Amino acid sequence: MRSVQSSFALVLLTGSLVACGGATPPPAEPDPAEAEAAAPAEKAGGEASEEGAGKKKDDAAAEASKQVPTTCDQQDTMCLPPAAFVKRLCSGFYPDVALSLFAKGTPFTRGYLTRDTEAWNASGGSSSNDKLLFDEEVLILYRRVADTGGMVVSGAGGGYDVLRWDGTCASLMTEEVRLHVPPKPKYAPIPWKSLDQKTRDAFQADEKVGPLIAERRKECKGATMGAVTAKCEKVDKQMGAALIEYVRNGGSLPAPGPLP
Repeated sequence: MRSVQSSFALVLLTGSLVACGGATPPPAEPDPAEAEAAAPAEKAGGEASEEGAGKKKDDAAAEASKQVPTTCDQQDTMCLPPAAFVKRLCSGFYPDVALSLFAKGTPFTRGYLTRDTEAWNASGGSSSNDKLLFDEEVLILYRRVADTGGMVVSGAGGGYDVLRWDGTCASLMTEEVRLHVPPKPKYAPIPWKSLDQKTRDAFQADEKVGPLIAERRKECKGATMGAVTAKCEKVDKQMGAALIEYVRNGGSLPAPGPLP
């Protein structure tokens, strides 16, 4: 009998030991010092990630500003090219880029002269010796708002920087421009000799423009100013009008050469 009781007690003791040995120990409490040390590292990693994303965004914006824009910065009811692009554009002379901006389908706001006006460029870049003419079409690049310190000053209405069809920029007073399209807009002449060769090739390939270019070359013999024949002057104007019409009607042009 004692032997049976001893065996039974041994079984109970063994079972208890097995049960205790197989139990999962409770998780260890985190070390406060380690948690504090890890927190700054996680924060630094997050900040670095945000800085990296911000730099990529800035780089993308800078790269986009170097291309000919196709979307606009909206100011009131006006669709204007990005300011950074405009600054570079008006600091130089880019007639091929001007054609791309004036092309059919571009969203940028056009303006029209209310009077004949002397051409000057407040940005310091190239300006034309030719006056801007009444009803001349321009592309509005930048809106300048007069700073009157909160006072109402007669005539202090600000103005615009605009692009002409010849690729030059001009600075105008607000009252010198209107948005209403006149019956017969005028256009600054496109500077044929200043265009990139690829652009000239595209014009010459057109069945309507090409013959006028050839006729102008024949009649003017490379000259369009000074002592030229009446026939040269006539065909030069015809060719200029044909170039404008080609661009306005959506004629194909290559990507412009030098960019701002």
